[in-house]
Amino acid sequence: MSRVVVFGNSKGGTGKSTLALHAAVAAMVRGLRVATLDLDPDQGTLTRYVENRGRLHPNLPQTTHRRPAMGTEEAVLASLLAELAADHDLLVIDTPGADTPMARLGHAAADILVTPLNDSLVDFDLLARVDPESLRIERPGIYAERVWEAKKRRALQSGGSLDWVVLRNRLSPLESRNSRAMDGLLKELERRIRCRILPGLAERVIYRELFLKGLTLLDIRAEGSGVAMNLSHVAARQELRTLFEGIGL
Repeated sequence: MSRVVVFGNSKGGTGKSTLALHAAVAAMVRGLRVATLDLDPDQGTLTRYVENRGRLHPNLPQTTHRRPAMGTEEAVLASLLAELAADHDLLVIDTPGADTPMARLGHAAADILVTPLNDSLVDFDLLARVDPESLRIERPGIYAERVWEAKKRRALQSGGSLDWVVLRNRLSPLESRNSRAMDGLLKELERRIRCRILPGLAERVIYRELFLKGLTLLDIRAEGSGVAMNLSHVAARQELRTLFEGIGL
C-alpha cells in the first residue's frame, strides 16, 4: 500500500497545490510511482498545474492524475482512492479551502496531513482562537476541530493514525511583531494540539511563475525547462529538501 499525503487547510491561497505538485515531483525523481488526486471540483488548481506540465513538458515525469466531478458519491470516491493507493507508491491529495464531503474523506485517508499556514494571525485563527489582549490560545479553531474529526474517523475505519504537520509558509525575511507573535503561538499550538510545526517556504515569486509552465523548482535543471538556475532557486530547493525530510517524505 502507498503512503497517502494530504495537503489541507480551510483557507485558500496558502500554497497547498504548489506544495502538492512539488512533493509529487520529488517522489517521481526518486523513481516512485506517484498519483495525484484533486478534491477541489470548483477551483482545481492542482489539475491545471498538472495539465500545464503534461502539455508543455511531456518529457518530464508525469503523475497519474484524477479529479472527481462535483457531487461524486462517497462510495465511488472511496473506491477511486483505494485504487490509486494500491497501484502507486505515493498518493498526493490536494483539498479545497472549504469543508466539503470530499475534503473530509480525503483528510480521513491521510497518513500525513500537511497544513500550509500563511505567516499571519488572520490565517492562524482557523487553527486556534487567540485572546487579543494576552495573545494566548483560548480554544481550537474550526480547522483544528475538523482535523480532530478526521483523526477519529481514520482510527475507526482502519485503526491507523494521522501525522499532522503544520507549515509556517510564505515567510518574510524581515522580523516583525506579527512574526514574533506567530513564534509564540505556534509553540503553544504544538504543545496543546497533536501536531508538528515545521518551517515552510519563504515568499518567492518563482512559485507563481512556474505554475503556468507546469514546472517545479526540481525541474529547473532539466533539459528544455527554459528556466535558468540562480542563487535564489538554489536556496529555495534547499528549503524544499529540508521540508520534505521533516515531513517524512
